[in-house]
Amino acid sequence: MEVIQVLHMNGGIGETSYASNSLVQKKVISLTKPITKDAIVDLYCSTNPMTLCIADLGCSSGPNTFLVVSELMETVHNTCQKLGHQTPEFQVYLNDLPGNDFNTIFKCLPSFHEKMRNQMGLGFGPCFVTGVPGSFYARLFPTKSLHFVHSSYSLMWLSQVPDGLESNNKGNIYMASSSSKEVLKAYYHQFQIDFSEFLKCRSEELVSGGRMVLTILGRESDDPSSKECCYIWELLAMALNQMVSEELEKQVMPATH
Repeated sequence: MEVIQVLHMNGGIGETSYASNSLVQKKVISLTKPITKDAIVDLYCSTNPMTLCIADLGCSSGPNTFLVVSELMETVHNTCQKLGHQTPEFQVYLNDLPGNDFNTIFKCLPSFHEKMRNQMGLGFGPCFVTGVPGSFYARLFPTKSLHFVHSSYSLMWLSQVPDGLESNNKGNIYMASSSSKEVLKAYYHQFQIDFSEFLKCRSEELVSGGRMVLTILGRESDDPSSKECCYIWELLAMALNQMVSEELEKQVMPATH
């Protein structure tokens, strides 16, 4: 089954939902806020669009979904007030894979619009929000239709499991300390393919002078399987293997009554 059909964050707003367990991602967005603000101000001042089109790729659902978008619009609105300009209309595209919980996002839209109007006051808007299901490793928008693209903690998710791992990476679900060099090369090659395709698609969709801010999980170590980013997946693999082992033991044990 393809990744695009099954991959998504836990929906809803319950205890185990992504919305209730995304504080790390929120912190990352806060840390990159100065970069994002500088980029959107530079974009507006150099293009001065009547309608500013923003795409957030890998938006998921929950409070973080509107965090970046609201900050971008607030920054543009404040910049316009300083320059004595009319604030442009905003077209916001929220993208994620088809299994994403778009319903929760749409239910939050009325309160989001009300919050922005109260916060920005007169002269703000209008703001149009559209959900765009689909993989960002393919075209999502018309040619030269976007001014600003944002993506945070999404591009490390590959479009597919690299080829040839079935026999070379048994017992693991990602790169691990026990993975062979062939496995590490396969993940590296897949990332090169995916990221190149991502940049190609966005280059066709961005207007001349458009901007992108992309935040990707990285590591300081030269070791691709270092504990900085991969150890958690080793622990998860150990847990899954143990669960499978216990279930198999139950199946082969003789009945006691």
